[in-house]
Amino acid sequence: MTMDKHEPLPKGAQCKIWVTFRKEGIHRFPQASTEPHLATDDEYDVSFLGTPHRHVFHFRVWIDVFHNDRELEFIQFKRWLEHLYSSNGPLGLNNQSCEMIANNLFYTIQDRYPGREVWIEVGEDGENGCLITYPANC
Repeated sequence: MTMDKHEPLPKGAQCKIWVTFRKEGIHRFPQASTEPHLATDDEYDVSFLGTPHRHVFHFRVWIDVFHNDRELEFIQFKRWLEHLYSSNGPLGLNNQSCEMIANNLFYTIQDRYPGREVWIEVGEDGENGCLITYPANC
């Protein structure tokens, strides 16, 4: 069986590529030190998150492709994303949550690659994080 490498995907099929990268960053969650449900003074206390702290942020980004032969090339897409976060030293993320980081990244991706479904996962230290799925034409 041979197929034209640019043959469209079968009807109803959806294809995404994904890339990963990591970047050191510093952020804080100011409410953690003042909100009673966060600053609980027991084993569930997370008030320490109110001060600036370091993480290695893990990114995984999926994006629609419209045919099955490198319509978007993985390495080029990854390098472009990494370049968005190029800086000397850790990223200064202020009060941004993983969800906020993902959302900001989505708008940048959408500007360059409009009309595509995008999924973005942002995690802290490979332990906890978020996944936001953005429909095409969001």
